[in-house]
Amino acid sequence: MAESVNGGSNTPAQPPKEMSMEVRLLIAFLLMGAVMFLTPYFFKSQVPPPVKKDAAGQTASQTVPGAPATPPKADATAGNPPGPAAPETAEAAAVPLPADATPQKAEPLFVIETDLYKIALSNQGGTVRSWQLRKSKGNDLKTLDLVNTAAGMDFPYSLYFPEQKPPVNVNFTWYKQTVDPDGLGVTYEFSDGHVNVRKVFRFQKAGYLSMVSTEVTLDGKPLPHMIQWRGGFGDLTIASPAADQRTLYFNVTDNKLVEQSPKSASKGPVSSGGNYSFAGIADKYFAAVFLAEGSNGMHTVTFGDTVKTAHEQTPMALSGVAIGDGPANRFEVFVGPKDIDLLKKINPKLESVVDFGWMAFLAKPLFLIVNYVNDTMVHNFGWAIVLVTVVINFILFPLKLSNMKSMRKMQALKPQIDAINAKFKNIGLRDPKKGEQNEEVMALYKKHGVNPMGGCLPMLLQMPFFFAFYKVFTVSVEMRGAPWLWVPDLSQAEPWEIKVLPIVMIASQFIMQKMTPQAGGDPAQQKMMMFMPLVFGFMFYHFPSGLVLYYLTSNLVSMGQQWFFNKTSMATVAAESIGPFKKIGRK
Repeated sequence: MAESVNGGSNTPAQPPKEMSMEVRLLIAFLLMGAVMFLTPYFFKSQVPPPVKKDAAGQTASQTVPGAPATPPKADATAGNPPGPAAPETAEAAAVPLPADATPQKAEPLFVIETDLYKIALSNQGGTVRSWQLRKSKGNDLKTLDLVNTAAGMDFPYSLYFPEQKPPVNVNFTWYKQTVDPDGLGVTYEFSDGHVNVRKVFRFQKAGYLSMVSTEVTLDGKPLPHMIQWRGGFGDLTIASPAADQRTLYFNVTDNKLVEQSPKSASKGPVSSGGNYSFAGIADKYFAAVFLAEGSNGMHTVTFGDTVKTAHEQTPMALSGVAIGDGPANRFEVFVGPKDIDLLKKINPKLESVVDFGWMAFLAKPLFLIVNYVNDTMVHNFGWAIVLVTVVINFILFPLKLSNMKSMRKMQALKPQIDAINAKFKNIGLRDPKKGEQNEEVMALYKKHGVNPMGGCLPMLLQMPFFFAFYKVFTVSVEMRGAPWLWVPDLSQAEPWEIKVLPIVMIASQFIMQKMTPQAGGDPAQQKMMMFMPLVFGFMFYHFPSGLVLYYLTSNLVSMGQQWFFNKTSMATVAAESIGPFKKIGRK
């Protein structure tokens, strides 16, 4: 019953017009679309309270060095004091050095090519200059490089000193480079008689795991330090890559993955430490995580680096991370795609870096089923989605059948509902008698056992799977770049202006409306519902193609089920109508 509204006269309150469930559901879907688009901007991953900030307390420098051999004038971004400039040529290294000093000279880049990646390391700082994944392409269709080569700051695997800094900038001095005989490892060593640095890298020929160890001493005493990956990570060729940048660690004590966005460090580096099984940096589809050895605990620092990329000259906030586990560091490192099967084999906890969000209870099993169907049956994610969607719709068919019967009853009551509407035809929307009209309609539904919400059931049944599939397509690297017929990538919208799948989906929505029994109701609301396919088409036009394929397939299966029901129900009605006449004839 409508609430009373007190006014200036003694006239009874005007009950507001009630929206139908179809209109409410339409609004819910619109809100759902808004939530999907806006959630990444308003609901960031949990960020723990900062333990401490870097002594320098500064954010990233935006100065781009002119050449790799020229270090920054001051290494404030790495927490280091200005270091001496590294010699630009081998001839410049002919300065007298202490007896135990490392000769300062440039070496050719050490390039290692395995089955899975191509990495370039420099003896200037003993750092990574490029880390390309051979089996992955960026949004520019070129081999994906996980390093932001345009960041203009310390390169990946440079060193960060959270407390005491060495008197020389060890991230831009020349190191002695010693390549392992099998070509799968390299050692970098530096010494000036006071500061000694040793870095060791080992890689696998056919795996994404590698090993890195670092040691730094000052006058023979260990100097605490951390290993950095600064200036962003992952596929930086996509539009707005900053939205997907994260640092992360897995807290064993809480059995929980914690992620931090660059914004968490907008006022300076944020430190944390504890019993972590791994820590690192990631974007939506790729991760670089350092796996702890032993139980000494790990320490991480999150940076908010405001830098450019090779594809975007406007500076943006990208993630940076530094990781350490003691005075000397030794880590196994995974750098590669966030493939669930791959991650589970390395460390079961690593699976948590694939974030299925609040719908994980449905999204993760749904992904595993689609992935299984793809691997064992159809070998194409598009057809796997089609097959799984068909199965889901047939599992839900008993519920949908109940809804179809309810809608058929409502259609049979249409003349009586039209009579009620005609009775109140000239009644205004704010007239108290409008409430009487609604009461008469509801009484009619109740008398004949009709559920007025029945028409909403098909969409209500689809909503959980809609959310779940949306999450699957936006976090599963397996879907990234997966083709289907004319669609080049199921994780993205079709790349042309006229998108085929959304248009066919709109057409299927109109056909479904024509096939579904139409009950009586407010004519204005019925006209509004006719625009629902266009609203859905607008919503889906820029959604991942795989999500549109799921919804379209669901529509097509529902059309077939509705056709079957319409045919069988009409035959039943015909048989029931013929029966009485036969009995009359015999009399």
